[in-house]
Amino acid sequence: MKSFTSSNANIIKSNTPKFSRAINSNTCSKFGSLTSRLQNELHHLMMNPIDGVTAFPESESDFTRWCGTIIGAKDTPYEGLVFKIILKFPTNYPYQAPIVKFTTPIFHPNVGSKGDICLDILKDSWSPILNVQTLLVSLQSLLGEPNTKSPLNGTAARLWDKDIKSFKKAVLLVKETGQDGISSFCYGSAL
Repeated sequence: MKSFTSSNANIIKSNTPKFSRAINSNTCSKFGSLTSRLQNELHHLMMNPIDGVTAFPESESDFTRWCGTIIGAKDTPYEGLVFKIILKFPTNYPYQAPIVKFTTPIFHPNVGSKGDICLDILKDSWSPILNVQTLLVSLQSLLGEPNTKSPLNGTAARLWDKDIKSFKKAVLLVKETGQDGISSFCYGSAL
């Protein structure tokens, strides 16, 4: 696992909501065990934070929609960059993977222009023993170790494999302009 600086910890803290009261288990009773499982996972994340990643429910009344933050690890093209994600949990979670998307534009071989993510544990390799923390760590690792053999962004995959210097420029261009990876790199800001 890559290491992070103390300034990255401050970014994570500033992006973590302060729940002003304890979560009442009746708040989301229509989802029963789903809410209970997600409350336990939130508690685990809060008690065992991981440098560079965080996730939490968007509101105290709906535990099925979470937002998260991933900070690019040291010695990767994403070093120090902050990316937002959303997680939507299906009613049969943990037996089905959550839907996870980047909301911050990102130039990455395994992330599509609309934030879709190609990651095995979000598809065929999902297991009920996995959890939000596992998923966050996997996403953080994906930033530094993409699967260029199964890309959603072919341009990013080719650059990662053949021209890492241009790849890094494209990452920064996308982050600065907020445009999707393929169009902003291939066509500049003419769109």
